[in-house]
Amino acid sequence: MPLPPPLTLTLSLFLLIAAAFATEIPRFREAPAFRNGGNCAIAGSPGSTIHIAMTLDTTYLRGSIAAIFSVLRHSTCPENIAFHFLTSSRHFQDLNRTITTTFPSLSVSLLHFDPLLVRGKISTSIRRALDQPLNYARIYLAELLPPSVSRVIYLDSDLIVVDDVANLWNINLGGHVLGAPEYCHANFTSYFTPKFWTTSELSKTFLKREKIPCYFNTGVMVIDVNKWRKGGYTSKLEHWMRLQKRHRIYQLGSLPPFLLVFGGEVQKIEHRWNQHGLGGDNIRGLCRDLHPGPVSLLHWSGKGKPWLRIDSNRPCPLDSLWAPYDLLYSPPSSSAAVLLSDG
Repeated sequence: MPLPPPLTLTLSLFLLIAAAFATEIPRFREAPAFRNGGNCAIAGSPGSTIHIAMTLDTTYLRGSIAAIFSVLRHSTCPENIAFHFLTSSRHFQDLNRTITTTFPSLSVSLLHFDPLLVRGKISTSIRRALDQPLNYARIYLAELLPPSVSRVIYLDSDLIVVDDVANLWNINLGGHVLGAPEYCHANFTSYFTPKFWTTSELSKTFLKREKIPCYFNTGVMVIDVNKWRKGGYTSKLEHWMRLQKRHRIYQLGSLPPFLLVFGGEVQKIEHRWNQHGLGGDNIRGLCRDLHPGPVSLLHWSGKGKPWLRIDSNRPCPLDSLWAPYDLLYSPPSSSAAVLLSDG
């Protein structure tokens, strides 16, 4: 039975208001204008640009803003950095406006990622957040980036960079398609199901590699985009996603396909460029320490995000290192407003 017209109108209005509040994008303070040092190449000249790709959505926007700010703050040549944001959000224009008003002098491009590219290829994992289509956008970087981009740094949105990103950009990939910090102490077998290891046609995948594969985190990668395109690596990753959909051979989102395609064939980068796992476990309130050694990048991979823990007054000690890069706008308190008006 259809609803009476007045009730229908009231319900529609309620849904519109609820949607508006649910998708409200927070305000951020404008970042300082960062300028090149005296020894920088002229911005826009051949070979001068450092290309960085990130995903962008409303859920992780606060983390993305902090990550961008950290990159620019520690760069010797910030005007030579170009950011490429992959987004599937319906709030494309609002996100673009937020980025450009927070960083007015930043070179920015927003690239639309169509979720339909992966919806039929994603199977549920042990964490719901890992099943979002945008989590798989990094697989399609080579297709989404302009043809002129031949190398890119991919960064997750829950990290900060505390070193000059040019030092990461300039690493020698040694003929490899991809470079990333590797962690050989991790239990590599745990990322795949028993069915994978007991099926010889599948498990022999790793026997063909030149060395025993090590785990690497896909939140920080340097990618030779030209080699990726020529080698058809997007199709290779999609192959494993389709196989997973049929046979359930791994557990954890978009990471296992990267391990299957690139494991054992990654150019090793110093661990300082991905001090990952700082998100710990939000359910148990577990806080993590840094790995031994120097630090160039801190990565809050895991369930706990620093901005959520800070807002809930339950921060971990290392969250204090993220806080200085938080540009979320906080209106002055009423007491501060009184003091200002009296002054």
